[in-house]
Amino acid sequence: MTKLSPQAQAVLDAATSVCHPETEVVAFQCTRLEVAAALRAAANQVVPEEPGLNPVDVWSTYDWNHMNATKYQREESRHKLLAIAAELEGE
Repeated sequence: MTKLSPQAQAVLDAATSVCHPETEVVAFQCTRLEVAAALRAAANQVVPEEPGLNPVDVWSTYDWNHMNATKYQREESRHKLLAIAAELEGE
């Protein structure tokens, strides 16, 4: 099994500390997939995919810059959650 990043390992450790999985490899792998599914669901609920921004909808350059910056921050959060999920799934 490949070594996980510190972020993915922290998520997995948190999940397994609550679940107390069996020591068998099958149970451990199942836990990883369940945690990955939970992370994907959380990403979809908390930071769902957004459509592109429409410059016609903004009132000023400040609004446009703010909308772009906050959208970028949300997308980065989503990508980080999905990257951890993908790592736990072994992708």
